[in-house]
Amino acid sequence: MEYNTTRNHLIMREYGRHIQRMIEYLLTIEDPEVREKNAAVVIELMGFLNPHLKNVEDFRHKLWDHLFLISDFKLDVSSPYPIPTAETLKPKTDPLPYPKRYPKHAHLGKNLELIIDKALQEENPEKKNGFANAIAYYMKLAYNNWHKETVHDDAIQGELTAITNGQLEFTNTPFVRSFRPSDNRERTGGYGYDRNKRNQKFQRNNNNNNRNNNDRGGSKFKKKRY
Repeated sequence: MEYNTTRNHLIMREYGRHIQRMIEYLLTIEDPEVREKNAAVVIELMGFLNPHLKNVEDFRHKLWDHLFLISDFKLDVSSPYPIPTAETLKPKTDPLPYPKRYPKHAHLGKNLELIIDKALQEENPEKKNGFANAIAYYMKLAYNNWHKETVHDDAIQGELTAITNGQLEFTNTPFVRSFRPSDNRERTGGYGYDRNKRNQKFQRNNNNNNRNNNDRGGSKFKKKRY
């Protein structure tokens, strides 16, 4: 019994092991005419096993390219189409250059540095002030997201001054509401828990019980007379 672990690598799975063995047999044929006839038969069989290629433009051209690919470009037969090579069918793509960014302030990101550079190049005072306000707002928002606590505007202005060497100053207060789940839990006594509503409900139930007892003539627990 022959296992797949002992067989050679299957180059194109859509054609199967038998087609690959036929092409390997073509490499052993020494007579050129017999090899040409058998190669044409293998091409017909490859087209029969893959009828979906008939809908592809120049499908026979693809079959011949696959024939040479399976033979590792070692098959010496004449083809009605240009004989491909490994470089034409499997061209090596150029590696993509990976963007290397080294932000000076990693906690703010590289994009904010690009915006700061654009703001410093702006000549219109109103637009430059708008850039400064937007940058300060983002800096405060990023601080609140990471630290979960409020930060004073003087700290934001101090860091912005250090980054821009005092060239940018924001005018409006970059108000960012800092909301923490713990604040809600401390105020209400827990998630989904409101002490005031609980007291109101307790008082309402107590009033209803007293009213029902009065309608029945007082409490249901009466002193026993002897």
